[in-house]
Amino acid sequence: MILERNDSEHLRGLQRSEVARGVGVTHDLFVERAEGSRVWDTDGRAYLDFVGGIGVLNLGHRHPRITAAVAAQLERLTHTCFQVAMYDGYVRLAERLNRLTPGDFKKKTLLVTTGAEAVENAVKIARAATGRSAVITFTRGYHGRTFFALAMTAKTNPYKQNFGPFPGDVYHAPYPYEFAGWSAGAALAAVEALFETDVAADRVAAIVIEPVLGEGGFVPAPAEFLRGLRRIADRHGIVLGSDEIQSGFGRTGTMFAIEQAGVVPDLVLVAKSLAGGLPLAGVIGRADIMDAPLPGGLGGTFAGNPLACAAALATLDAFEFDGILENAQRIGIRTRAALVALARRHAEIVDVRGIGAMLAIELGSAADAQRILEAARARGLLLLKAGAGNVIRLLMPLTISAEDLEFGLDILAQSCAAALTPAAVV
Repeated sequence: MILERNDSEHLRGLQRSEVARGVGVTHDLFVERAEGSRVWDTDGRAYLDFVGGIGVLNLGHRHPRITAAVAAQLERLTHTCFQVAMYDGYVRLAERLNRLTPGDFKKKTLLVTTGAEAVENAVKIARAATGRSAVITFTRGYHGRTFFALAMTAKTNPYKQNFGPFPGDVYHAPYPYEFAGWSAGAALAAVEALFETDVAADRVAAIVIEPVLGEGGFVPAPAEFLRGLRRIADRHGIVLGSDEIQSGFGRTGTMFAIEQAGVVPDLVLVAKSLAGGLPLAGVIGRADIMDAPLPGGLGGTFAGNPLACAAALATLDAFEFDGILENAQRIGIRTRAALVALARRHAEIVDVRGIGAMLAIELGSAADAQRILEAARARGLLLLKAGAGNVIRLLMPLTISAEDLEFGLDILAQSCAAALTPAAVV
């Protein structure tokens, strides 16, 4: 038996020699194990995790409900492909998602594997339902790395690079962001202007929006804007899709971010924290729209995998019985207060924003943000950037203890003091 080396130096060598260069890495460490709000690297060092696998772990690492459900499912079956032979987890999860999403109309669900798949299938469904082809998305939006999802994404670096040309009939309107000069009214007028200058309204199949920008910097869309989009979609027979892939499952203090605007979308796109770390995504929406594609038009070999469905059902149990939304609201209140206090102390923090526990600080430069990230890691806290690299977003577990939350916020404050004060030594 050959014993494989597992020290970080050896693993870094393997990463450099064996993994494609295009797979970027934020933190130069290898995680050995994880539990709750903490991870331990191969060198034995512990870190508080305020990244959560990019918003995948709203319930933290190895939540007991999820690990128990997956273990039980392992004893039954791991794969059949639902299109070949069905299993109960898929249909039970679809039933619960149909009940959870906004709207009192009849809904149906498609399960897939990744967020990008959810996005692309939502477009397929909208096109089938409307007989139209065009799609409108928004500047600073991120919808995935597959080709049509990249066409919908409005961030060139690093996502689009030299990968084009991209599929056509995708149009970008300004995202409403007062800090960058776009009010809700101006952004709505820009959508209307698209119909006059770039694409006729009767050619638009779908408008897809993140109610809170994820990769774009945790910018919430004003309720006025989302309500205006609903009116535009209704007036022109356009399908309105809410991309809740990062903002969904309690991150903003409600199950879905768009609920806070009182807006009911036609389609809700989900992934990330749906299944507590297992790959699962979905599109949930009006039954008449969801049923537009003919049998065989939707699916995927691993779509709605039994293990992932078991994890998702356990995730929904936690939301139903464990007070997760209330936790998110409390975390959001405390974290916002801490971030506002930091902004008062450091002129380099130019904005504090977000909803619920989906919060971020914007720095004057990407270099400021990078120094904070590195200072925090040195002190045992993992953070993640967003926006133009000048935003620090916080994605702590919604199950985090009050003690760990305070510990993490204290490290963030120390890191800001070190990184943003010229005389400090990191």
